[in-house]
Amino acid sequence: MNPSTSSSRSAGDMPAPRSAWRQELGTYLGLLVVLAAMMALFGSLSEYFLTRETLLSIANEIPALAVMAVGMTFVLIIAGIDLSVGSVLALSAAISAAAVLQWHFSPWGAAALGLLVGLACGAATGGIAVAWQLPSFIVSLGMLEAVRGAAYLVTDSRTQYVGDAMGALAAPWVGGLSAAFFIALLVVAVGQLVLSRTVFGRYVVGIGTNEEAMRLAGVDPRPIRIAVFALTGLLAGLGGLMQSARLEAADPNAGLGMELQVIAAVVIGGTSLMGGRGSVVNTFFGVLIIAVLEAGLAQIGASEPSKRIITGAVIVVAVIVDTVRQRRSG
Repeated sequence: MNPSTSSSRSAGDMPAPRSAWRQELGTYLGLLVVLAAMMALFGSLSEYFLTRETLLSIANEIPALAVMAVGMTFVLIIAGIDLSVGSVLALSAAISAAAVLQWHFSPWGAAALGLLVGLACGAATGGIAVAWQLPSFIVSLGMLEAVRGAAYLVTDSRTQYVGDAMGALAAPWVGGLSAAFFIALLVVAVGQLVLSRTVFGRYVVGIGTNEEAMRLAGVDPRPIRIAVFALTGLLAGLGGLMQSARLEAADPNAGLGMELQVIAAVVIGGTSLMGGRGSVVNTFFGVLIIAVLEAGLAQIGASEPSKRIITGAVIVVAVIVDTVRQRRSG
């Protein structure tokens, strides 16, 4: 073998990790620039936007969306989708409220029951999709309706006021930031570590990249798929507890359309809709972008139709950017 040929191949192989690292860094910086530009824009349009009260309000409103987006990141990476997370949020909150008000559970017991309900709903979605080899889109669409109906039954179609039974989650910890906000940060950190540093995370990425190759390598994708949907349901249940604590009530209509916000945040964060690529940290940036966009539009007096049009346009642009990026990297 020609030595020069060997050395050139080695040199050609070396930049690949560096290129991936640069691409990831570029994504981080791009999201930071977008977030900073949005804050500067809304700060110039409204004198009240860049105030402590507004920023604290945004921070304390995003925990439910953030933890649900972590679960959805894993789902999209395996090339799936879960449309039922908003309904699971409502049912988990409803069950925990019923446990406190009707069944006289302690707040901790009610919270645990709400989390178990979320876990069961997610496991059911993943189990049905895997057992009958059905698209998760269809299964989760059916679960969206069924679980929402269950939430109405549990609450008798009325808002259940729980007071401060779950108040510990909404209570301020440091600088006015709620306990739920710090829990959400912890979930994001753990989610990123699981995705990037564990065997389970590598299996998740591998299934989304090439499921058949994983199967030929001796890895059964079915339990991993079910586990991912179960995790998403669990985090939706946690989101329900966070929202119930913040509002001091469990509303059977809670989370309506929230699945679209969750998916939007994940896509804006750069997770591929085709599977195989994603980052929990980037998803959190996507959550911040969605939250800042909604708060800023509200402060400048944008009408509800205008807010929906602008938010939809941002999502479409994010998908276009993701598609162009995939083509360039390919």
